[in-house]
Amino acid sequence: MPKILVTGAAGYIGSHVARQLGERGEDLVILDNLSTGFRSAVLYGDLVIGDTGDRDLVARVLADNDIDTVLHFAAHIVVPESVANPLKYYRNNTSNTRNLLECCVEAGVKHMIFSSTAAVYGIPAEGAASEDTPTAPINPYGWSKLMSEQMLKDVSAATPLRHVALRYFNVAGADPGGRIGQSTPEATHLLKVACEAVVGKRPGLSVFGTDYATPDGTCIRDYIHVEDLAAAHLKALDHLRAGGISATLNCGYGKGFSVREMLRMVEKVAGMKLDVAEGPRRAGDPPELIARAERIREQLGWQPAHDDLEHIVRTALDWERRLLRQPMV
Repeated sequence: MPKILVTGAAGYIGSHVARQLGERGEDLVILDNLSTGFRSAVLYGDLVIGDTGDRDLVARVLADNDIDTVLHFAAHIVVPESVANPLKYYRNNTSNTRNLLECCVEAGVKHMIFSSTAAVYGIPAEGAASEDTPTAPINPYGWSKLMSEQMLKDVSAATPLRHVALRYFNVAGADPGGRIGQSTPEATHLLKVACEAVVGKRPGLSVFGTDYATPDGTCIRDYIHVEDLAAAHLKALDHLRAGGISATLNCGYGKGFSVREMLRMVEKVAGMKLDVAEGPRRAGDPPELIARAERIREQLGWQPAHDDLEHIVRTALDWERRLLRQPMV
């Protein structure tokens, strides 16, 4: 089979996708600058250390390896940081994606699968978002991804390159085999923070906002296991290889859990109480954000295999305990 370039595959989501691709025999080249990723997370493929903004490097990797498909994960993802330092996000997430796209067009790359986000929806009026829900980002992170989506659409309209953009909801959990997981220092994701509190890496954690118009006053999110999300990328690749049209698809389970519900599940799995402080709302947090995800099932035939909150929490906590014994390098 032709080789696949996976950018950002030393990071959390990219490493799970690359592992699944490698397990089914795909020939991979990994491009990662290791700014937030880890060499030990790259279980398959040849690792090239470098940046998607390096035009000469990207062009050389594409040409030397006869790449016909690119899966693009390399990005900054911390929403508060994007507000404080927007140009960092527009450079890495948007400008570097433009560079990558231009190199792909010049090299004759046929397919691209793009890592996007539910942050493009902002605060949907009904609490749930379908692919047809108007996009209205409320932070530079969301805008940086939406701009990249638009570039992909325009390039696909003007060239033979076809693409699938996958809009992730709240990704959580880790490889059930314990090989890889979320390892980013100072991560801000709720489940990661809670699991770090369980193993003693943090003294406790805070709940931001307890007065939302939700059943228990805390925000509700659609949590999707990283293994199911990774499987969606393989389905997207098969779709494009079979001649499928370009598409933008939500990745979620279509149901939500509140912050309090997630923390209760962590306490159940861990067998201990968490030290939880209640704080004010964070600016821009939607009260509820759930995927309407029928389209990905219909168009790609994707069916989740890990849709269970206790399983999600258990794999995340198992990974956090593994990191205590053997940190990533």
